[in-house]
Amino acid sequence: MGGKIVSLLYKPAGKEWLADAGRRELARVPYGSPFAKADMSGWDECFPTIDACAYPDPERDIRLPDHGELWSVPWTWSASGDRLRMTAEGAAWPYSFSRTLIWLDDGALRLDYEVRNRAAEPLRFLWAAHPQFAVTEPTRIVVPQADGPWLCVYGDRRYEAGRTYRWDPAEGIVVRPETTGEARKFYYAGKAEGWSRLQGERSGAYVVCSVDAAQVPYLGVWIDEGAFNDRTVCALEPGIGYYDRLDRAAEGGTAGTVEPGGTAGWHLDLTFGRR
Repeated sequence: MGGKIVSLLYKPAGKEWLADAGRRELARVPYGSPFAKADMSGWDECFPTIDACAYPDPERDIRLPDHGELWSVPWTWSASGDRLRMTAEGAAWPYSFSRTLIWLDDGALRLDYEVRNRAAEPLRFLWAAHPQFAVTEPTRIVVPQADGPWLCVYGDRRYEAGRTYRWDPAEGIVVRPETTGEARKFYYAGKAEGWSRLQGERSGAYVVCSVDAAQVPYLGVWIDEGAFNDRTVCALEPGIGYYDRLDRAAEGGTAGTVEPGGTAGWHLDLTFGRR
């Protein structure tokens, strides 16, 4: 199942943060499948691209699939103490991708990442966390630098792709459970501050997503009101590379690089609580 995390349950509030598969089948799909044809649930990892594209090397004829490789390949795992390490092997390029889950305390979970390049050439990559957070109550998205500019990269009737937008820092963005059949995505048009937060307006439960901004400098926000999923979900997507396609990120100089035989690492912390 591509190392999918299927549940993040905050027990004190009975708050399940991740969307389940609903009427869709929770099952492996063939490599290279369109992401929206699968279960559309839980937490996946997008690597080494989000949108399908050609790998940025004219000497290699490599096509990278939709939402990257990792969500549709098998992972191995090992457990030690309070750590769960999971590893996947690249299909289009010889690399290993590992994610270790570590409880820092009762309310904080660390996702520790490592990529090892086994090729004789540098590996270019884009990575983004891809959680499908369930919107079962009015949910406030709070982001740093809310007054922008936030670049819309996927638009709907209210927001136009290619334009920038701003929000009131005190209000943020409220997403409601009702479906409209629309979706939209924004990137902070610059380097973000390293945190973002979801806040349930009724339950008071919150989750804060934190990264080291020097390692993970970009932030995307995805809102799907039933356009691709069968319900409303949203995603906080810290990332390396700007934005969505590896070839575009490489051209713009924002893609990550792992030297031949080398490794790259970063982490993401999830802190849960109740207001």
